[in-house]
Amino acid sequence: MKILGIETSCDETAAAVVEDGVRILSNQIASQVEIHARYGGIVPEVASRQHILAIIPIVDQAMAEAGVNWGDLDGIAVTIGPGLAGSLLVGVNVAKTIALARGLPVTGVNHLEGHIYANWLINRDTELAPLFPLVCLIVSGGHSDLVLMRGHGDYVVVGRTRDDAAGEAFDKAARILGLGYPGGPAVEQAAKGGVASIKLPRAWLKGTNDFSFSGVKTALLRLVEGGRISSPADAAASFQEVVIDVLVTKTVAVAKQHRVKQVLLAGGVASNGLLRHWLVENSPIPVLVPELILCTDNAAMIAACGYYRFQAGKVDGLDLDVIPSLRLA
Repeated sequence: MKILGIETSCDETAAAVVEDGVRILSNQIASQVEIHARYGGIVPEVASRQHILAIIPIVDQAMAEAGVNWGDLDGIAVTIGPGLAGSLLVGVNVAKTIALARGLPVTGVNHLEGHIYANWLINRDTELAPLFPLVCLIVSGGHSDLVLMRGHGDYVVVGRTRDDAAGEAFDKAARILGLGYPGGPAVEQAAKGGVASIKLPRAWLKGTNDFSFSGVKTALLRLVEGGRISSPADAAASFQEVVIDVLVTKTVAVAKQHRVKQVLLAGGVASNGLLRHWLVENSPIPVLVPELILCTDNAAMIAACGYYRFQAGKVDGLDLDVIPSLRLA
């Protein structure tokens, strides 16, 4: 079963063809990072206009790379939220147009659900397949969620951020330290040349599985404003260590609490090397981590999720619409 995935939730225009929910036949991504870097962050109107320019060429490239024709496809999966409304509309309208013109079924995918399914896109000859029940830590620019998954489509959010998400915190820290955009990779790169020697607060929020990173960001800002940071590299290393320590500690605790069989990592911040290493090293439960290209926004994860939605009979009509504030139920 071959699924065309389309992803335009933020600033990446992506299309992919995935077979049976696990085998990537193509995965094309048009990045807007260089465009938005000049503004120090994503400009929604600019993002949506770039999606309009890139979407058809990217879909054509994905089809060509996969070596498939429209008649070879069994369905289309498209991100409907959460994300930027203008960006989402481009992908959803293109997906519905193709579905109507080619007589294909379409299913709307939650972007966060898609990130989880990046963990199914692994070479089964060398890696473990995800086993239920499992806990997934989704960490991105807008989300820091701990999700208990008991089966396909069966989710319980057991912890989430109360303020800044981990990715958002990294972006703000990068701006505070003058490290550039995007913030996550900038902080990680700077941290490689520093030592985590600066004391910063950790918000444990005892009694809950939730996260809070606004406090450590504010503490870093006060140190910079007070002229007490002599080494941006040491500050980056210290900030990174605090955020990752909290993420890993809480994830392992939740995994033990719910007696899961596996721990999954997903989302853009899952690209961080220290986070990947610490979670694997500190979890007594097996950990699955997607390839780096599958952590950031891509359409292969949307197609993989779409496969399982189609298997469950979840087909949407042509009245399918975007839901920018969509939550993972």
